Amino acid sequence: MLIVAGEFRMQPGTRDQFLEAVAPMVEATLTETGCRAYAFTPDPNEDELIRLWELWDDEAALTGHFASPHMAAWIERSAHLPVISREINKYTVSDVAPLG
Repeated sequence: MLIVAGEFRMQPGTRDQFLEAVAPMVEATLTETGCRAYAFTPDPNEDELIRLWELWDDEAALTGHFASPHMAAWIERSAHLPVISREINKYTVSDVAPLG
């Protein structure tokens, strides 16, 4: 299992523009084989911060995501968005257990 997590810092007042632009890609990604969760979420404490969280069955599923037409369209579309910075990391999970 893989977790992809990160954050996008936006120019002030542009968070909604980013979320509208990413919505079609999120909708398409959620239908991909091996995608268990995929979300761009506004941070409740910082208006300019959007958090990314993804959960994938395996590397093959994530590789397929990167090769998808909707990901290619997103890369092109996102190049024109007012993103100040982004940091995204991939985590390989070897064990999962309920908490609590």
